[in-house]
Amino acid sequence: MFKLASRARRVSPSTTKPSPLRPTLPLFRLSSITSMAAQQNQQTSAGVSASVSKPKQEKTFPVASRLKEGRALTLDVWSVFNAANLPPGCINLGQGYMNFPPPAWAREGAEEALRSVAGNHYAPPKGTLRLRKAIKQFYGTTFGKELDPETEIVVTSGANEGQYAVWAAFLEPGDEVIIFEPFFDQYLPSIVFNGGKPVYVPLHPSTETAPGVKIGKKTWNVDFAELKRAITPRTKMIVLNTPHNPVGKVFTRNELEQVAQIAEEHDLIVMSDEVYERLVFDGREFTRFASLPGMWDRTVTVGSAGKLFAATGWRVGWIIGPPALIKPTLAATTRIVFCSNSPLQEAAATGLEQARERGFFEQQLAEYEARRAVLIDAFEKLGLEYTWTEGSYFVLLNISRVRWPEGYDFPEMLEGRGRDFKAAWFIANEVGVSSIPVSEFYCEEHVDIGQNYARFAFCKDIETLRRAGERLQRLREFLA
Repeated sequence: MFKLASRARRVSPSTTKPSPLRPTLPLFRLSSITSMAAQQNQQTSAGVSASVSKPKQEKTFPVASRLKEGRALTLDVWSVFNAANLPPGCINLGQGYMNFPPPAWAREGAEEALRSVAGNHYAPPKGTLRLRKAIKQFYGTTFGKELDPETEIVVTSGANEGQYAVWAAFLEPGDEVIIFEPFFDQYLPSIVFNGGKPVYVPLHPSTETAPGVKIGKKTWNVDFAELKRAITPRTKMIVLNTPHNPVGKVFTRNELEQVAQIAEEHDLIVMSDEVYERLVFDGREFTRFASLPGMWDRTVTVGSAGKLFAATGWRVGWIIGPPALIKPTLAATTRIVFCSNSPLQEAAATGLEQARERGFFEQQLAEYEARRAVLIDAFEKLGLEYTWTEGSYFVLLNISRVRWPEGYDFPEMLEGRGRDFKAAWFIANEVGVSSIPVSEFYCEEHVDIGQNYARFAFCKDIETLRRAGERLQRLREFLA
């Protein structure tokens, strides 16, 4: 049995300072100041003296230290590289959302639910029985056993909320959680908000050329000596992400067996984030961590309807594991959101029930392999190194050779950020294709690894990717 978190304890204040590489948001934007000035001018014209009236000082309150430690108050990468800041017509290959809809037959499940009475009301906190049964059938015996929909599955409001609930259920203040870098950025605040301390183990870029291409490199590697050194008496959990965002790595069975040995030796919980499980390319083997000998009892597996069905806005995910891990997670998620969206649980259930007979995942995989090929071909023609994507829908491009004119006008919000922020900004504004700088997904100690890369998403239609590939060829004149 794993020890549950006690929420009766007060988290000790932290003395950790905000990262110098991630400046906090300004209190006022220029538009706010302009608006205040306009209001004052109107008052003056109405005969009210502006000289005797001063803008009211906004009252502030001390915020919890967890917001600072978890980077929640900083200007995050999604706020920098969003449509409002990018030039008109810029092709957005940064954020991982699709520009095509989920399958119509899956959406019909939500439409049917909205026409019913029950579909418009609260679902059970653990998820609708129909969806939990659909999840059981979908996974079959891939975990080495049949799942019990009553005690081994809980539906959550997206994968993120499910992970948050696990950390809320099991972390005590000071418990250490190992995450591999680069990491999905939501891991950090969710761990910190629940009293945990992230411990970072970097993946290392390969220098070997991937088979069948000229410039692409093989996937990144784990240094298991580093992983073992990261274990301390306070280590509570290891977080895996396979297929990996943003590297596109699919962990091999041998790598996962080594992680399993460490988890067994130190009695650790393992969170296996497998939301990209149906996007594994080139006939590569995908191993469920929980299916390894002895790992079911200590693993929570994370799944996502949004990733399976190109429906990220549904916010329907699930956590799978033994009752000792699922029951406390259910208790936490019930207090966090109570229950998840009822009609979209029906859409997810419809999708899982019909996907196999329709050959949906096989067709989707072929479509994503074609999309990957368009983007990779563009990188090969451009002559910039990239990491071969084994799974997920991201490619890392090495942008260390990108150069911009001296004195190029970058916005103040990029000051103090990694070099990749400026490179990605330059590419978006001068070439018209946006990406996400990878240093955002690192701690300060290892940021030098990340700032050589930008993440490009290929979860877009083929025509959009072709246009992006053509635009990227213009980068040649800016390469060292």
